Amino acid sequence: MATPTAKDGSAQLPPVTNIQMVDLKAQYAAMQDEVDKAIIDVVRSGAFINGPAVKQFQAGLEDFLGAKHVIPCANGTDALQIALMALGLEPGDEVIVPAFTYVASAEIIALLRLSPVMVDVDPRTFNVRAEDIEAAITPKTKAIIPVHMFGQSCDMEPIIALAKTHGLHIVEDNAQSIGAIYTFSDGRKVRTGALGDIGCTSFYPSKNLGAYGDGGAINTNTTALADQIRKVANHGQNRRYYHEVVGCNSRLDSIQAAVLNCKLPRLEGYCDRRRMAADYYDANLQGIDGLLTPARQENSTHVFHQYTLRVDGGRRDALQEHLKAAGVPSMIYYPVPLYDQEAFKGTAANDIDFLPVTDLLCKEVISLPMHSEFDEATLAYIVETVRRFF
Repeated sequence: MATPTAKDGSAQLPPVTNIQMVDLKAQYAAMQDEVDKAIIDVVRSGAFINGPAVKQFQAGLEDFLGAKHVIPCANGTDALQIALMALGLEPGDEVIVPAFTYVASAEIIALLRLSPVMVDVDPRTFNVRAEDIEAAITPKTKAIIPVHMFGQSCDMEPIIALAKTHGLHIVEDNAQSIGAIYTFSDGRKVRTGALGDIGCTSFYPSKNLGAYGDGGAINTNTTALADQIRKVANHGQNRRYYHEVVGCNSRLDSIQAAVLNCKLPRLEGYCDRRRMAADYYDANLQGIDGLLTPARQENSTHVFHQYTLRVDGGRRDALQEHLKAAGVPSMIYYPVPLYDQEAFKGTAANDIDFLPVTDLLCKEVISLPMHSEFDEATLAYIVETVRRFF
């Protein structure tokens, strides 16, 4: 069969069908027997809440992160909320958060009647920077939520130094970057989530470490904080029916923990294969005028929860339509700055209505399919489809 040609006469690969943004079915097929047995074992045990599978996962995640304490919970948003509740912040206290992030990072601040302070991010890494944080600090500032965006760490060393200088708490949003490693200037290597006072993550199914439903976890190296986190997550009690603080009810169920126990030993391999896919994208999408591939920081590994491009000249939406017509899915993370969301009108302490980098990114970013189950034919077709547009 002759190779199809594009309108300009160049060779065109045959279409690849059923391309997934995240291929969870193929991932499951590779470990089906193990996962099925783990789930059935929980059902047969009847230990659906805080059973042995949860305790096993807690210990495994502590070892993986290098954290003294992991407290599993129901989802990543709960993790952030419980973390802030455990810090004992008061209504009106300010918490600095990037304006370019998923809503959960700021939502929990407003929910607790704290004041979100939204700041700009780096145009290449999409991560919040120490200089943007420093400019937003006031006497009311009590905490910083650095979001490790799309798979790599914020530059945490200067952020940690800034927090120490001003006596601020650091609550890491590690939902997109579990497995990434940050290297300090003295050579120390620490996983994201274990860099600040508290780390929070999500096990939403599409995450690099995803459950088969909702799930999350909170981690800390401070025993007193861990005790408070456990209390808040369990209706404000350490002893049953004796409630010392107002808390909530948030726990990881045993079936989700069983799935995560199967996946956690594979997480490094998942991240390696995502990096291989990103390497292929990088090698084949370089040098295209108007297209910017993701930057990789020298002091952080990248686990590529997303592979996010920037498209200039107002052509991003047209590229997305072109991809869709060719059967290639894509996503825009995120199309609207947090400060332009109706939910936050009048709630942000700094009451901003424009940040130049965030505004630009919301108009330019687009994420290509990214997961651990690619074959080269699929990657080649995605790349060729992108190149055809330009």
